[in-house]
Amino acid sequence: MYYLFYGLIWLITWLPLPILYILSDFIFLFVYYVVGYRKNVVRNNLKNSFPTKSAKELKKIERKFYRYFCDVFIESLYEMHISKKEMMKRMNFSQLELVLEQYEKGKSCMLMTAHYGNWEWASGLSLFLPSDKPLYGVYKRLTSKHFDDLMCELRMKSTGLNVEKNDLLRKLFQLRKDKQLAMFGMISDQRPPRNSLHYWTTFLNQDTPIITGTEVLSRKFDYPVFYSEITRIKRGYYNCEFIPISLEPSKTSEFEISEKYIRLLEKTIETKPEFWLWTHRRWKFKREDAI
Repeated sequence: MYYLFYGLIWLITWLPLPILYILSDFIFLFVYYVVGYRKNVVRNNLKNSFPTKSAKELKKIERKFYRYFCDVFIESLYEMHISKKEMMKRMNFSQLELVLEQYEKGKSCMLMTAHYGNWEWASGLSLFLPSDKPLYGVYKRLTSKHFDDLMCELRMKSTGLNVEKNDLLRKLFQLRKDKQLAMFGMISDQRPPRNSLHYWTTFLNQDTPIITGTEVLSRKFDYPVFYSEITRIKRGYYNCEFIPISLEPSKTSEFEISEKYIRLLEKTIETKPEFWLWTHRRWKFKREDAI
């Protein structure tokens, strides 16, 4: 079944992206009106995140989200055949010079982003970096080896590298030992595991546990931290702006970096909520669940 799926994707994604967007429109109708994929989760998340919005406003955000959700699915698969030239045209990176300045100071960088906009295309940053100072996308291994391999393959199309989160610390030590610099892309809006509910804050009007791994590592290695804010310019075109969170992490207080990140992300989501991944069960845990 997997190989049939892979072959189908391989064939379909040779089509130009504007044509694939027509397919996305049909997928939206099926996912939203027929399957109703995780509608209850999405509606509950939106209602709790925006308690002052009317039912009509929430419904509008919901529909926009599902339309965009299907676009991201198509765009992610389109990476299979996208050229480097087209990726550089569709994915712009602003204030990149602020990040590259850290290389000149002999420091690697942590780039905190989220499941917002097309986070998969953020790997296109590799095309703008020195070949000897690569981008590592930090990810959590999928249960299915086939689909895990597929996602890794797609993410490496722009010459980006992958490192599984459980191997990250070892990679950081190895690079420092070899005196090699790199950037590490961290999707930091996930729900922490039950045994890591260490820091709680108010996020989108809800009591929320925050994953703090990036902060812990950046403080340990004193690697500057940036928020990678992805915004959609128009269909198929994005901008990623690098906003400094901390240039001297070792001097920050505990949870300061995590708090700054979550406030920046919250502002991004409130501006255009339809571009965040609302299907995620982000608020599954309560404070009493902390071990």
